[in-house]
Formats: sequence, C-alpha cells, structure tokens
Amino acid sequence: MKRLGRREWLLSLLFLLVLIVTGLFAVRAVRRATYWHEHRDEPIRAWMSVHYVARSYRVPQPILYQSISAEPIPHDRRPLREIAREQNRSVDTLFSELQQAIIDFRKSHPPPPGDRPPPSGGSPN
Repeated sequence: MKRLGRREWLLSLLFLLVLIVTGLFAVRAVRRATYWHEHRDEPIRAWMSVHYVARSYRVPQPILYQSISAEPIPHDRRPLREIAREQNRSVDTLFSELQQAIIDFRKSHPPPPGDRPPPSGGSPN
C-alpha cells in the first residue's frame, strides 16, 4: 500500500474541512426551516419584532408597519414594546392593530391549499 505524501494529506484535510462546513450549513438550514414551520401563528408578544410577526403569520412587513403607523426600517429588529414606547401608545393597541392587519390580509390572500391551520388560542382569524 502506498503512503500518502504531504500534498495528499493536505488535500484530504481540505476535503474534510469542506465536508464539515457543508454539514454545518445544512444543519443550520434545516433548523431554520423547522423553526418557522413550528412557529406559525405564534401569539403576538411584546418581545417580538415586526419582522418576527411577519414571518410567523406570513404577512408582508410593509402591511404590518402601515397598520401600526410606523416607518419601515431596513433590518429593523426593535421589539414591539419599543415601537409602542416611541409612539407613546400601549402595546395592546399595537397588538390589536397588527391582528386586524393580519385578518384583513388573510381575507384577501387566503393561505395555499394544504397549509396547516393555525393553532388554537391567541391567533387572529
């Protein structure tokens, strides 16, 4: 059997590194996909951002921003409680406005067939 030289060892290690990095990205992608699949129609909470609510309820962010009279900011991760504080309004007011926007959006854009129904309790329908 032939012994591996320095170049073959380097190529083997490089190949192993590429496999590990690819595996990490695959695991990360699967985790994100399963997270959003399991966190559909989460009850709206003060710690959530508009982006999170939009992902959970599958509603475009501009519609939610418009419903709470806020300017869309790129990469905005402010929690709803902070937005409410900036607008001098209660968090509950923001929640009801977001829920109404979700209901209105879903009336005009029904979910695709086969989409799982939202969990009971706290979801706007």
